[in-house]
Amino acid sequence: MAGKFTIFNGKSGKLYFNLKAGNGEIILASQGYVDKSGALNGVESVKTNAPNADRFEKKTAANGKFYFSLKAGNGQVIGNSEMYDSEKARDAGIASVSANAPGATLVEE
Repeated sequence: MAGKFTIFNGKSGKLYFNLKAGNGEIILASQGYVDKSGALNGVESVKTNAPNADRFEKKTAANGKFYFSLKAGNGQVIGNSEMYDSEKARDAGIASVSANAPGATLVEE
């Protein structure tokens, strides 16, 4: 199963998107957007930037868990991953985003 982007309204009233892997697991979550066009631009930015390994910033949270951010060419964060227990799992998450994002379909929830 291929990946997919889902766009949805958050409790804050803003729009968000998630990138889900073929198994339905969320592999990247966006910031909040004021309008649909902003969220759609964010999805396109993920599709464009995900194949570029240098766009991923590997991070460690204060609690010792691992995660990553995907950044656009201008350095702005487009989305963040979930928290992982190991660097290996985080790196597998990056590989999943790189593989799933470019051809992912879009679903509005």
